[in-house]
Amino acid sequence: MEGLLIKSARKINAVPVDFKRYLFDRLHTRSRITFIQGARGAGKTTLLLQYARERLPAGRKTLYVALDDLYFMENRLYDLADTFQKQGGEYLLLDEVHKYPGWSRELKLIYDDFPALRVLATSSSLLELHKAESDLSRRAVWLLLKEMSLREFVYFQTGNQLPAYSLEEILSRHEQIALELIRTFKPLEMFRDFVRMGAYPFFTEDPDNYHEKLLQIVNLVLETDLPAVERVDFAFIVKLKKLLGIIAESVPFTPNITKLSERIGISRNALVRALYLLEKARLLLLLHKAGKGISKLSKPDKIYLNNPNLLYALNIRKPESGTVRETFLTNQLDHLYPVNLHPKGDFVVDGRYILEVGGKTKGFEQIKNLPDAYIVRDDLENGTGRIIPLWLFGFLY
Repeated sequence: MEGLLIKSARKINAVPVDFKRYLFDRLHTRSRITFIQGARGAGKTTLLLQYARERLPAGRKTLYVALDDLYFMENRLYDLADTFQKQGGEYLLLDEVHKYPGWSRELKLIYDDFPALRVLATSSSLLELHKAESDLSRRAVWLLLKEMSLREFVYFQTGNQLPAYSLEEILSRHEQIALELIRTFKPLEMFRDFVRMGAYPFFTEDPDNYHEKLLQIVNLVLETDLPAVERVDFAFIVKLKKLLGIIAESVPFTPNITKLSERIGISRNALVRALYLLEKARLLLLLHKAGKGISKLSKPDKIYLNNPNLLYALNIRKPESGTVRETFLTNQLDHLYPVNLHPKGDFVVDGRYILEVGGKTKGFEQIKNLPDAYIVRDDLENGTGRIIPLWLFGFLY
């Protein structure tokens, strides 16, 4: 225990706090177990350490530990929690919980047996968390750390900490908001850089090999995370890699599930299941037509890669500008507002707002006479009326 406390203090004190992800101010410890979910590389460990450094008591009341620590070769997580709370511990921060066998069962026991203890936990395997979510649903709060927004990218690059805006604010006040923001940075230049590499905080570590690291993350999801929750063999994983390649070259991809399953050699139901698991792992975004019921075996109506950076990492050719536009918009809206396909516009957001996305020639022909319908264009610094710059939707969080 003493060694863990020393290691914990060293890590907490060393974490930089000049840049914090948007979720930092939304974390709280009122819940007895809080899970921070998010894609690999999204910054969960850094967020956890920053929160400990700035919001939790120092000393023996707070303990950060990674669940792949050698300590757990001979010690149980439950016993650690027991000893920690007996010595006055209050906040137990658990990183990479999926690396500890039986973690969800022991966390349930910790919740039941130590009511004064607060646990904050992360995992790099979203699929492992998804598998355990039903077991801990009544006990835990689940927070999602999304990939970076354009607003956070600007903060990271320039040090300008700019405000976030709701969707309603952007739609109703975009002219005023854009005029205020473009005084502080060049939005089209930042947007161009962000869609290539800016969705994950590690882009500054080694820009030349950023896309290679993204490919490593994709391989970890397919080769490590997926087999941990599904009985799949190597041949199935190879087929999923082929599937991602097909999607990357075709997105936005309108799937014919029967033909696609025949092409890659897996059953229809297995393919649909795989698509939803890859969405859980934040490699894909699956969209459905508005008003359509969704079940575990219903096929999506359109498939996107999760974010534009994946387009550049997985595509051997330069992605089409239209694909980049739509992928950026759906990623920035994802998990903040419900997004569906619209029969006339591209998307209907929050069940109300119709968005038609395009370049400089995009007009209102497809959505004329529709209420709450807007053109979203990628070539504008600032818009007018119902024509809104695409980059502004990067300021939702």
